[in-house]
Amino acid sequence: MISDATRTCAACGAPLLPTARFCTRCGAAVVVDAASDEVMLPGSGRLRISADTLSLRELLNLVENGVAYWRRRLESAEGVARDQAAEAIRELSRILNSLAEQIAIGRETVRITGRLPAMRASVRPCGVCGRGNRAAAKYCIACGTSLAAGATGAPRTPPRLNLAVVARSDRGMVRQVNEDTCYSGEFSTADGTIGTLLLVADGMGGHAAGDVASQWASETIKQALRAALEHGVPANDEDWHALLNRTVQQANQRIYAAAHKAGPQQGMGTTLTIALLTERRAHIAHVGDSRAYLINPAGVNGDANPLMQLTHDHSIVARLVDIGQLTPEEARVHPQRNMIYRSLGADPTIEVDLRSQSLAVGDVIVLCSDGLTNHVEDAELSHMVETETDPARLAEQLIALANRRGGRDNISVVIARVAGETTTPQG
Repeated sequence: MISDATRTCAACGAPLLPTARFCTRCGAAVVVDAASDEVMLPGSGRLRISADTLSLRELLNLVENGVAYWRRRLESAEGVARDQAAEAIRELSRILNSLAEQIAIGRETVRITGRLPAMRASVRPCGVCGRGNRAAAKYCIACGTSLAAGATGAPRTPPRLNLAVVARSDRGMVRQVNEDTCYSGEFSTADGTIGTLLLVADGMGGHAAGDVASQWASETIKQALRAALEHGVPANDEDWHALLNRTVQQANQRIYAAAHKAGPQQGMGTTLTIALLTERRAHIAHVGDSRAYLINPAGVNGDANPLMQLTHDHSIVARLVDIGQLTPEEARVHPQRNMIYRSLGADPTIEVDLRSQSLAVGDVIVLCSDGLTNHVEDAELSHMVETETDPARLAEQLIALANRRGGRDNISVVIARVAGETTTPQG
């Protein structure tokens, strides 16, 4: 937390009084750290979401946990922080009333109106292994067999993708400590395959040792993957998912053990978003509200849309967007947008979102913390990826843009651009 003596307006830099809500020079709303801290909600991680519905009672329980959190803050806070807690309770109470009324008339589930897009279409089947491929594919993404008309012969080794990769993290304009951890690096499997690990972890802002939690998550994931891949290589997407789930559980157990005993790490937690890129696939594991995107200026799913979000935020406002109570634009500025119901360290076990995605030349994978997405919209991100092909310069430009718009949180960006492919010579 920045002390009163050094508080300045994020918009114009003017000094601010301790209780100021608006800048006396430019009129901008004052950003208060406590209001933007991410809030972990223990015991709320098991919100069941089917393909098109979610449970009203479980969503009600999630919001009730949020009200309980702010009531505790109200009892201990003073001044502006107390006002913020009271307003949060009023806002969440309105949501509670709406959900309770629907349950009272007999509704148990609510229809989801907006969800993650389908994975990239793979419409061209391989005659050897049966795996689907994109319409323009020359070789099977799974076994490497030629997809040319009349082609025969044994499967060949799939071409390896050439990646240009960068990871950058910045403290931002408000925080004194960077609680984010990001990483990009190669790894080797038992059969000699080279892959790439991308990772972003956002330590819980305002909680003890958030920076420690994110660092521990990164360290544990890297160590666990390295040890597992020395003994064998996953054979398919499901096996990769099982491996990623085990490693995330290990990281969660380490953080949870320290977060729930007296000491300097008590109360810490972190989000975690991972992308494992191996051969022609990206395997994603996700907990929290950091994000992973797939971007390709030529379109990502057989249409003109250049951007696909590969993860879904585990937050109250994301669920309200799902059921149509908030628009995505309203969610970006909603006062409860940082209430996270799934994070490492909150519960002894964690549910992990897992998915796999095919990759093609021209694709860009972007992992980022919410310090970026709070300030940079998806359309802007897509445009900047299209206009700047160098990942290092792109990362610097994205961080600079978020900082120009206030930089209220730490900002982390990991970028992998599929620059081409290396064809394995055939004997």
